[in-house]
Amino acid sequence: MTELLYQLDAYLREFEAVVTAIDPETKGVILDKTAFYPGGGGQQPDAGVLIAGDVRYVVSQAKKNGDTVLHLIEGEVRPAVGTTVKGVLDWERRYAAMRTHTAMHILCGVIWRKFGVSVTGGNMELLKGRMDFEFGELTRDTIAEIEGDINAEVAAARPVRVAILPRDEAFQIPDLIRTKINLLPPQIQQVRTVELVGLDLQADGGTHVHNTSEVGHIRITDYQSKGKANKRLYIELDA
Repeated sequence: MTELLYQLDAYLREFEAVVTAIDPETKGVILDKTAFYPGGGGQQPDAGVLIAGDVRYVVSQAKKNGDTVLHLIEGEVRPAVGTTVKGVLDWERRYAAMRTHTAMHILCGVIWRKFGVSVTGGNMELLKGRMDFEFGELTRDTIAEIEGDINAEVAAARPVRVAILPRDEAFQIPDLIRTKINLLPPQIQQVRTVELVGLDLQADGGTHVHNTSEVGHIRITDYQSKGKANKRLYIELDA
């Protein structure tokens, strides 16, 4: 089992860990702990390097594999099991993903607060993403209003808090129900929550900035109708 350091400290850029195994299928390196986010929930996986002595192993991406995280290495050479390595994230990539993920929560929170409309899907890339909502109708004026509201939440500099709660306690929070928390497998007894204080509270496994002000200006670049009650919004952030 890999200890997921990023769950409580998304700003951890470097860490030390021990190689516990090499996955026989992917040749991915498994560590006892990691700060590399393995992707999921629409967020991009991390990349970076593992360093053992004078040898640098380029991590093309991290990938979830059951209770472990695979660090997929470029080339054929791997550190031996038992080796202590230093992990270093590609911080520019990670921080862009964090800003984008928090921007998506701002958009979701504003629309939920203003219209009571649920999210039906979404996806993120670095500094841009899309979200689908159960809107029956969406006008240009409404889009402009939403864009103004989400940037007001950036300017409000809301703190972003992470907590890991017992499953029963998490189920008592009404806002989490809209995130389909009820679909979590019964063996998951702890639920990680991300709260944009005063705006949004969701079950979420990804990484986020400490404060909404770090997101920067958000632009709604396009919107599309994907059905009678399904509208898609596209956003982009400044680099």
